[in-house]
Amino acid sequence: MAAPEVHHLFHHPIADHSFSADKQTLAVARDTNVELYGRTGNGFKLKDELKGHDKFVTSPTLVLLRINRAATFVRWSPSETKFAVGSGARVIAICYFEEENDWWVSKHIKKPIRSTVTTVAWHPNSVLLASGSTDAHARVFSSFIKGVDARPEPGVWGERLPFNTVCGEYLNNSAGWVHAVSFSPSGDALAFAAHDSSITVVYPNGADQPPRAVVSVSTQLLPFMSLIWNGEAEIIAAGYDCEAYRFKGNEGGWQLTGSLESKGGPGVAREESALNMFKQLDLKGKTKDDTQLKTVHQNTISTIRVYEESGGAVRKFSTSGVDGRIVIWNA
Repeated sequence: MAAPEVHHLFHHPIADHSFSADKQTLAVARDTNVELYGRTGNGFKLKDELKGHDKFVTSPTLVLLRINRAATFVRWSPSETKFAVGSGARVIAICYFEEENDWWVSKHIKKPIRSTVTTVAWHPNSVLLASGSTDAHARVFSSFIKGVDARPEPGVWGERLPFNTVCGEYLNNSAGWVHAVSFSPSGDALAFAAHDSSITVVYPNGADQPPRAVVSVSTQLLPFMSLIWNGEAEIIAAGYDCEAYRFKGNEGGWQLTGSLESKGGPGVAREESALNMFKQLDLKGKTKDDTQLKTVHQNTISTIRVYEESGGAVRKFSTSGVDGRIVIWNA
């Protein structure tokens, strides 16, 4: 595998990042500002800053959301006519442009959310929306807005989909916070990552029917913070272990196949690393690279994004982390 493209922008955490369609502009959320970088040669150079927020910026938005708690997560729909904002107010604001009044308005998805919304992800049809929250649930809602959305075709998530319809609700086995959710490219499966270091994949079976399969993979790793699909049979996830891991499977079962940064299994790599650490402590008391991890990222990976895809398969993906790095990987 070719070496990843590493860009160390600064020594501050990056909460989220996004590339422009032509990959020439990079936006990153840093503290209370959004910074815009332009590609120059093999690197990125700061071009502009979006200022004005007096709280930590989690993602850019300039809409009155009608919420009385923090906005925690935001994503545009594939159709680019709406965006969803999760919040600490136990609601998801679905925002769309109202041409008559020349402003953005929002409708709230409320029930049955019982705690802070940590993440959201759109279905390919721009109507269904998945969410994860600190009440340990991953849910799928309808965000259908009359006059904005085309009526979706009946599918595995249901047939009639008025706004705020709950199309699926899934509890994490250990009641851990849900950190990430993502639909498969077809939209017929949902994956979510929780704080118990597990990945769960759900295959629905229609309205008011139990799922065809719910497959959960428990790991001995630290929790995952973000994940993406690579086709219908592969998931790439990353988080507190500072590196990306690959999962493969189908309705019959899923399994962790290893890290994208090493040929050995993650458990073996960790044991060897721990053994080497104790040897060095015994021989020298300390080594000069005690604080240097063997991974590309030197701290938690906060976000994974698809960078380049072809025919439904991810060719490259990008990650951002608490270490201030943006890394572009070959999938």
